[in-house]
Amino acid sequence: MRKTAVVGVGYLGRFHAQKYAQSKNAELVAVVDLDRERGEAVAAEVGAEYVADYRRLPELGVTAASVASVTSSHFEVASWLLAHGIDVLVEKPITVTVAEAEELIKTARSNGRILQVGHLERFNPAFRAMKEVLTAPLFFEVRRIAQFKGRGHDVDVVRDLMIHDIDIVSHLVGRPVKSVEAVGVPVLTDKVDIANARISFEGGAVANFTASRAAFKTERSIRVFQPDVYISLDFGAKRLKIYQKKAGEGVTPDIPAIDFRELPVEERDALEHEIEAFIEASATGTSPEVTGEDGLRALRLAEQITESMRINLNEAGLLLQTESAAPSAGAV
Repeated sequence: MRKTAVVGVGYLGRFHAQKYAQSKNAELVAVVDLDRERGEAVAAEVGAEYVADYRRLPELGVTAASVASVTSSHFEVASWLLAHGIDVLVEKPITVTVAEAEELIKTARSNGRILQVGHLERFNPAFRAMKEVLTAPLFFEVRRIAQFKGRGHDVDVVRDLMIHDIDIVSHLVGRPVKSVEAVGVPVLTDKVDIANARISFEGGAVANFTASRAAFKTERSIRVFQPDVYISLDFGAKRLKIYQKKAGEGVTPDIPAIDFRELPVEERDALEHEIEAFIEASATGTSPEVTGEDGLRALRLAEQITESMRINLNEAGLLLQTESAAPSAGAV
């Protein structure tokens, strides 16, 4: 039984706290938040202690914790916890900068601690089903569209939304990036809110990413093409469709026969699955399914995309506010 805590219990952190409280393999000891009213409300909801300062967690016996605070505080909070004997599940993006992510990974290694990154879609049952049928993906068309929510805007849309799909595609391709071309526009915030990126990988795979947090609808989808197969996945609806060219004679000599099937998708809560996997990795000392290195790879590509956007915006006479690490003064 792992004694656990959640640092930062805003919109997403509250869900983390609920999952730990429901787990048979964990005891939720404390929740941490600078907003006392919010922290005490969540603590009462999940039956845990409210703590204003995450530095108190070791004295409470906590051995594993989620860091779901604002991105600018990820490095400070996660580094301190790892250095003081606590395994960490840090929400995406892993940190603000690549340099911070590299240092965080070193801290985890030098202290023999587990560092897992919260790329939640890896635990989406529809994605896991799709992964089973992929053999040689060559082209990806990925869309992640969301309505403006007024939160998570301490980073641009690439780190806020697109990074989910950056991780997924990089994981599936498993090869280094060859080139990046991206455009983006600030619409509702002072950072890019709508972005499109085209990524080419060594070995020939290409991916088109579109992300927006200024839309009037929501969409989380990925289409994958490989020889003789087209796969369509709706992350939200958890629907997986496969269109495959049949062997033999088609409808006409010029039109091949196509076999269509929709694969059943397991009904499972992705966040629950993610947290249970983290608890198990913490308890056994085994490598987590989504490692710090995975988070670093996604962040590094996000930085390349942001740099490409900056160049294109500068050519258009616009200045892009780039991401930078800022002292968080213990903020969560």
